[in-house]
Amino acid sequence: MLGLSLPTLVTRAVTLVIAFTVHEFSHAWTATALGDETPRAHGRLTLNPLAHLDPLGSLLLLLAGFGWARPVPIDPYALQRRTPAGVMLVSVAGPLSNLVLAILAALPVQIGLASLAGQGIGVTWLPTPAQFLSEFIFINLILFFFNLIPLAPLDGEKVFGYFLPPSGQEFLARLRPYGPLILMGVLFLGPRLGLDLFRWIVGLPALAVFNLLVS
Repeated sequence: MLGLSLPTLVTRAVTLVIAFTVHEFSHAWTATALGDETPRAHGRLTLNPLAHLDPLGSLLLLLAGFGWARPVPIDPYALQRRTPAGVMLVSVAGPLSNLVLAILAALPVQIGLASLAGQGIGVTWLPTPAQFLSEFIFINLILFFFNLIPLAPLDGEKVFGYFLPPSGQEFLARLRPYGPLILMGVLFLGPRLGLDLFRWIVGLPALAVFNLLVS
């Protein structure tokens, strides 16, 4: 499938189930902890992957290495009654969970229990431990940086918007309806025009942190 090996597809499938589920659960748990019962009412305060996975976003992760899950519904007013930073804290919880997953997966490498050296395409449908760890760490880092892009509907729009002055927040609000179109342009049209912004703002930072974690 698009030149991907079977071990890579298996690794990405397992990764997406874990990464997306933990990501969305982190949104739901944080919102609930801040007094918003909306995620619980919609059945999202769970680690059951079926409650969180989006078919198209999951397929894109399998094929391209990045994607999305079903957004967790929240009540901004309930969150703001607890703290003005409520929406921002719920938003940043998802990407941070992917960073934590990457760090935890890198621990066996750091303490010498596993090595990423000598990995290659296996002869069976199962990935080697090195393949799995490498892909798992890198995809979670991709999800971390990708979701922090300050464009709707990504988490980064609400995270960075919180720290902007009112004029900046108004600009983001006006830009919000066009966020998905801009995002698609950055991802798919930009590289064709020789402007691979995704590589610069997601791929290269993810690679730098990956090398730091496994060095």
